[in-house]
Amino acid sequence: MEDLVESILDYIRSDYTDYAIMINGEWGSGKTYFWNHKIRNKIESMTVNGKKITTIYMSLYGISNLEEISKKIFIETTQLMDKNLKRYMDLNEQTFIPEYAKTGLDMANFFGVTQNGDKVDYENFFSTDDKVLCFDDLERANVDVIDILGYINNFVEHDHIKTIIICNEKELSTKLKSSNLEMKTFIATYLLDKQDKLLNTERPMVEKIEDTIKDVFDKANDYERIKEKLIGETFEYAPEFTYIINGLLIRYENNTELIRFLRENTNLIVSTFIKSGTRNLRILKHALNDFKKIFDMVNKSYPNTNNRILQTMLIFTIAVSFEIKAGKITKDKFVNVGDNEEYKSLVVSSRVFMDNRQFYIKEFDNNYYYNFKTEYRFFKFIEIYIRTRIFDMKTFKKDMEDIINTVDTDKLPGYKRLLTEEYWKISDDQFPKVVEEVLDSTRKGEMSLIDAVKIYTYFVYFVKKELINYDMETINSVFLNGMNIASITSEYCEDAEEQLKQLSIDDNDPAMQAILERFRKLNDQLKDKMYRMKADEIFKNIPMKMESFYDSFDKECMELPIFKYSDPYQIFQRISCASNEDIVTIKEKLLDRAKKNTKKLLPELENIYKLKQVVDDYISDKLPSIKIVMLGDFSSTLQNIIDRYERIKNKQNEQLAN
Repeated sequence: MEDLVESILDYIRSDYTDYAIMINGEWGSGKTYFWNHKIRNKIESMTVNGKKITTIYMSLYGISNLEEISKKIFIETTQLMDKNLKRYMDLNEQTFIPEYAKTGLDMANFFGVTQNGDKVDYENFFSTDDKVLCFDDLERANVDVIDILGYINNFVEHDHIKTIIICNEKELSTKLKSSNLEMKTFIATYLLDKQDKLLNTERPMVEKIEDTIKDVFDKANDYERIKEKLIGETFEYAPEFTYIINGLLIRYENNTELIRFLRENTNLIVSTFIKSGTRNLRILKHALNDFKKIFDMVNKSYPNTNNRILQTMLIFTIAVSFEIKAGKITKDKFVNVGDNEEYKSLVVSSRVFMDNRQFYIKEFDNNYYYNFKTEYRFFKFIEIYIRTRIFDMKTFKKDMEDIINTVDTDKLPGYKRLLTEEYWKISDDQFPKVVEEVLDSTRKGEMSLIDAVKIYTYFVYFVKKELINYDMETINSVFLNGMNIASITSEYCEDAEEQLKQLSIDDNDPAMQAILERFRKLNDQLKDKMYRMKADEIFKNIPMKMESFYDSFDKECMELPIFKYSDPYQIFQRISCASNEDIVTIKEKLLDRAKKNTKKLLPELENIYKLKQVVDDYISDKLPSIKIVMLGDFSSTLQNIIDRYERIKNKQNEQLAN
């Protein structure tokens, strides 16, 4: 991001330019925020050739003619000439004039009302080398884009004014193609009919109409031509989401409880935002504003609500906002889901009974709640609020009562209470019982490995504060043995290191390091177990379900060293039973995969070598046939892959040696 800022400032510093620059990015990704908070102030603090630089910003959103752009420029420049207005803005730390105020100033000028009798400073008015123009929302103007760029070109080419254009070229392209589509289709059909090509069946009708529209009306070429003349550099804006999201949270600084909660859960906000698959920060801003209402209502009416529930509400609010407002689904997708129990039953039926009618619900759940374990995942009152903008108090109360009955902390296992609520909320008379219950759960291996590590950090803290009457040697023994037992039923924790970063861990504590070492060792074993199961599941599709094999292999194994977790002899048995065509296809997939991801696949080198040996042993005493020849080619490809892996391995060894 800093490189982008510096590149833009270099353009401003240049003595002479006859081109503009463009900042391209998706809608709602924070381009305007980037201009206001990263660029504008830095430009206005610059002095070039002894002159202080002034920025003139104009949004083209809704502009319907070029005169409106001229009017905006006039208002922006005349406010700089009015000393009293400038003095007012400086005293009130006002960096821009509100749109309604500009309209008032414009009307005042129209009716001949002077601004405090100030006369126009023509020297300032004719000066161009101390101004930077910024045109935002190019794709949202109601004027032909070609005309706007031609208009802007006058400032750039003739006056050499530094000019920045902010837009979404993807939407601009769509707009150029889709404008007046009905009229274009009618004319294209008419032309095809006149040329006796309309009823010709050599090509589909849709293709013929699209090609004719492109030939006759294609403005994309005109856009590219004038862009090439006007735009010297185009910068792709890739926002630093964490930085911008922190900026969005500032507005809640006066709400102490809310800002504390949001700051503590910034990672959840960022991860949910990323999972949405969009870069629309505008929707996120609205979602956080909706969550403020939800948070305040919950805290007011149900102040003892479990922290995990509030986290889930945050995820759900952001997720549903993106699903609806980004146009990913229709608004009624959740209408028929009545409550959390119904939502969970839909997810279960979709997974267990392969009910594709609920495919969306399953995908929603898999996406937004991946690696986030919680029993309560659907809030009807939030869904209604986001969809209709109505906060339904009756539904709110019903949901909250269900939550109380479902997530009653007194009924939760002790270790879950420690993980989901602040320990000081546990009464003094209950605390010893919770501690004993947690230790018993640990001994029996009833919690996941990552939860065991988290709970251990609590017990380290409790011992230091003398809240429990146990020595660390006993605690360490209980947790180390309990983790061994837990590993039998636990699942691999994929984001373990990320979760560990969030814990309060003393790197100099040998006991803590022993717990971490045991956890990582056991978690790695679970990873191997998980991938062995995955390998069995994928390779068992050969040779009878090849389409399923190709689909799974392409989606899950292109960057995963799956052969490390598989039995080479069993794989060969399956491949040898496949058709010759499939043997060729598998061979090509393996080679292409190795070329693209050699480093990531290096751990499977040993098993690839064993697989080649099995193939070679099998074909060594066989008479030639198409199958034997195909398997021979397969062996040669495996050798090619082995050579690639070994080159990388040797390089890594050389680097370690040096």
